[in-house]
Amino acid sequence: MTLSGIELRYLINEISKSTGGYYVSNIYGITKDSLLFKLHHPEEHDILLMVSTFGLWISSVKIDKIEQNKLLKRFRNDLLRLKITKIEQLGDERIAYLTFSGFDKEFVLVGEFFGDGNIILCNKEMKILALLHSIDVRHRKLGVGLQYTPPPQKGYNIFDITEKEIAEIKTSSIPAANWIGRTLGLPKRFVEEIFHMSNVDPKTKGPELANDDIKQIYESTMLLVNKIVKGQHNPIIIHGEKTSDISPVTLGGIKNYSEVSSFMEGLDTVFTENIVVAGKTIQSSSVTKKINDLETKLEEQLKAIDQVREKSRAIVTVAKSISDMNTKGITSIEDTKAKQTLEKNHAQLIKEKGIFALKILDEKIKIDTKSSLLAIASILFDESKKQSAATNSIQKLMKKTEKDITKLSSQAKVAEESVTFSEVRKKNWFERYRWFYTSDGLLAIGGRDSSSNSALVRKHLEKNDKVFHAEVFGSPFFILKDNSDPPLSSLNEVAHATVCFSRAWREAMYGMSAYWINPEQVKKSAPSGQYLPKGSFTIDGKRNFVKISSLKLAVGILQKDENFLLTCGPIKPIKENCVCYSIIEPGSLEMTDVAKKIRKEFLGRKEDIVKLMSIDEFTRILPAGKSHVVESSIGKVSIE
Repeated sequence: MTLSGIELRYLINEISKSTGGYYVSNIYGITKDSLLFKLHHPEEHDILLMVSTFGLWISSVKIDKIEQNKLLKRFRNDLLRLKITKIEQLGDERIAYLTFSGFDKEFVLVGEFFGDGNIILCNKEMKILALLHSIDVRHRKLGVGLQYTPPPQKGYNIFDITEKEIAEIKTSSIPAANWIGRTLGLPKRFVEEIFHMSNVDPKTKGPELANDDIKQIYESTMLLVNKIVKGQHNPIIIHGEKTSDISPVTLGGIKNYSEVSSFMEGLDTVFTENIVVAGKTIQSSSVTKKINDLETKLEEQLKAIDQVREKSRAIVTVAKSISDMNTKGITSIEDTKAKQTLEKNHAQLIKEKGIFALKILDEKIKIDTKSSLLAIASILFDESKKQSAATNSIQKLMKKTEKDITKLSSQAKVAEESVTFSEVRKKNWFERYRWFYTSDGLLAIGGRDSSSNSALVRKHLEKNDKVFHAEVFGSPFFILKDNSDPPLSSLNEVAHATVCFSRAWREAMYGMSAYWINPEQVKKSAPSGQYLPKGSFTIDGKRNFVKISSLKLAVGILQKDENFLLTCGPIKPIKENCVCYSIIEPGSLEMTDVAKKIRKEFLGRKEDIVKLMSIDEFTRILPAGKSHVVESSIGKVSIE
């Protein structure tokens, strides 16, 4: 399936609305033709945006890498941390421009979703920096260092088409449906729907159309276009024998289909399925070729056995006939009657280079014509035994071939199973921040940076909360939720987390303090004539200090409802609330290495849960700076 221009317009509108304020936090290479962008917003859920040679869409699944993508390194170097500032469509073409901006840089990603498709990275002057496929044809040339030029437009722009322009169909001698499809660049399924809606025979040729027919075709076209572009959908997945298709609107005459809640969701389902199916073929193709070669070899071995057995039977038959010649008074193999008997049994006495032989089928068996017939028959019986022995050798080779096929089939299955994807769970609102539950069951949430600090206090601070901050530059704000008189244990735990997630961890600054205050003591605006940096607030009144003597945190897996979440906080609540945990403290390992080590520890204990969690998820919950793992074990919470 490929996208049409009108479907692309809807998708661009929806993606533009959904990705405002988001920046690129990571890019994954899925296939050589597909890239997955992870978009992050300090106050919203992450978004996965798939950009492929056959379309772009918001995805709910993370597909594991299937093959190398040559653009990945360049895209990561240029686009990470940049915001998507604009998404446009070129006219009604199946071409999208995605503009990424930030840090005084600007790049344009061009997605061409027609033919073999293309993904192109340009600078703001539209000079090509990288692309999947170079192009050198009559009407345009694309390559690194060249100026990007779109293909020449064909037909009319469907978004600007007029009834008068549709009326030009009357000058064409081809069927009306063909003219509409070619001129407006519409796929067959939409052309058929237009003529179904207009109640005009699609096979009618242009000159045969009445003015009212033209009007009906035009109005039906505009109605369909507006329904698709404006999101007035009743989407369906159309099930074919081999592949599925997706339509934003129900089409007349379609029988084998299922409804889906949204066009984007259906598109994600169909396109993801296409990528995974193609990926399974890619991963198993080399093994499949070996299996095919072995199966051909096995067929040849079977054929060889049949030929050898047939030859052996023929030789035995001739040998018996020669043995019987004595009873008929024949004493020489050169006797005329002997030769006649041989011919009846499809054998022949031949002489090549002065040497006699019996030719039986295509086998030539040397004999001495002066020998007795019984001696010649004995030679043939011996040859038959050799042929039978040869079948045993071939059968041994066949067993080895069959064993190799079974082994390779298992490898092919493993290769196919390696192509996996996981559905991205919709996260709880507090997972945008640092968070944990205290040993008293209270939720504590903390900022990750200046933006999330600001969002945390401005959006989530309520009158029954407590606010925490450390006495060190670069401290996050933490909030202990929904308890106006929390236990001392919870206050101490949140104070501990506030220090650990501050600059104190990165620089191993022991003996720091944190303090807690009430919500009304936090002033969200600077005093007159002063300036507050982003994520900072002024504090009024008494501060309640808590001395933090150690820098230790625990990473754990916590079960919440039907989901399992990664959390990081003070040791006691993590041990008590989680199914497994690892204790960390400032050390020498980079965050990614620590994340890998903890994930490996957890895999050994809860593999079915942890295998769905990526290294990025583990890295995200760790404090900024180097660490090392002190201890890993099972928590106090058990699951079935």
